[in-house]
Amino acid sequence: MAGTEVNFDGLVGPTHHYAGLSFGNEASTRYRNTVANPRLAAKQGLMKMKALADMGMVQGVMAPHERPHLPQLRRLGFSGSDEAILQQAMRYSPQLLSALCSASSMWTANAATVSPSADSRDGRVHFTAANLNNKFHRSIEPETTSALLRAMFRSEAHFAHHDPLPQVAMMGDEGAANHNRLGGDYGSKSVQVFVYGQHMLSSVPGPSRYPARQTREASEAVARLHQLDPDYTVFVQQNPEVIDQGVFHNDVIAVSNQQVLFVHQQAFLQQASALDEIRRKVALTGNELVTIEVPSDSVSVPDAVSTYLFNSQLLTRRDGGMTLVVPEECRQNPRVWDYLSEMTSTTPVDQVCVFDLRESMRNGGGPACLRLRVALTEQELSAVNPNVLLDDALYSRLDRWIERHYRDRLTQEDLADPSLLRESRTALDELTVILGLGSVYPFQQ
Repeated sequence: MAGTEVNFDGLVGPTHHYAGLSFGNEASTRYRNTVANPRLAAKQGLMKMKALADMGMVQGVMAPHERPHLPQLRRLGFSGSDEAILQQAMRYSPQLLSALCSASSMWTANAATVSPSADSRDGRVHFTAANLNNKFHRSIEPETTSALLRAMFRSEAHFAHHDPLPQVAMMGDEGAANHNRLGGDYGSKSVQVFVYGQHMLSSVPGPSRYPARQTREASEAVARLHQLDPDYTVFVQQNPEVIDQGVFHNDVIAVSNQQVLFVHQQAFLQQASALDEIRRKVALTGNELVTIEVPSDSVSVPDAVSTYLFNSQLLTRRDGGMTLVVPEECRQNPRVWDYLSEMTSTTPVDQVCVFDLRESMRNGGGPACLRLRVALTEQELSAVNPNVLLDDALYSRLDRWIERHYRDRLTQEDLADPSLLRESRTALDELTVILGLGSVYPFQQ
């Protein structure tokens, strides 16, 4: 059955700022406490969505979360009015308040793991919201993420929603950022590849400098929940050495699309055998795996991390060719740009499109971080909430919405401003109407 891949990009939230909250993400740490521009960040992301829609891609929009997150501050013992709680939190710990104002939900690659209906025994699209328990500021996201996904994919006949995995280290789950799908047509049975950083019930060593955010135990649990066929499922360990160089998710070192895997030479532990297993299982789908393996002497791991070469979007155009969407940082690095220029003449990836995503990049997220990929049949696509699918009218409406509600300058000191809370809630209240989401935020309950 023919299928379509839809990219659901996260809108950057009104409290976008640089707090350096993500240990192991070197860009996040590097730009800590610099001045952010939420309006520009949101517009940069929206312009990428519009450009891909104009290229013929089906593009969706995912709403940001409510921030500051007052329910969590109350849970942590702060009391009184909303304004009083913000002031107390700033006095007690500016870093804590910053964590509870993070706009990190914009990186929807971490929102959930998605399995298309062609791969699941019950013939439905399965969603499991990631628990993101490795980082406090992200561990508060799953509840709202689940509510948003249910508001976007409502049909129980077509979509199955699972609760996040338990909030314990053994079940650390970072969503689609550690998940690949390889095969042929988006609507046909394919191979799902889960990449984990550590196997907690094994003696195989993990990284020593930075944390392994995804566990094998979590990946296996998601595969069971999604009713996947073991013959078409692969579990691969990420190379601990590259995690310790800042490769905090698999999508910083590899990206796939249909039969093509674009991957760095050092991405996986025991890479040759891992690629061989993927190749054998992809062959079961009637397709041949095409591996574009980037050698270290062409692009080093530090170059891959600093440019987010692999944190790119690999997309199939209507003419059948493939386009790689990369951040501007790739063009600014001569080694990376030379490799990309050569790659387009020798591989199925025959086009590179460059986008300026500086505001997201400085917080540690590139093009691939900003999107959740959902492969859908025509019937499933027609069951998606139509208000979240981008067209010219929605783009214009969202652009005006950003212009009205977002600040063009934000620092950590601004987070205790009660006006920012009111501005954010007003913006989100209006957005739920624009996107037809209903009441998905705590303040709306």
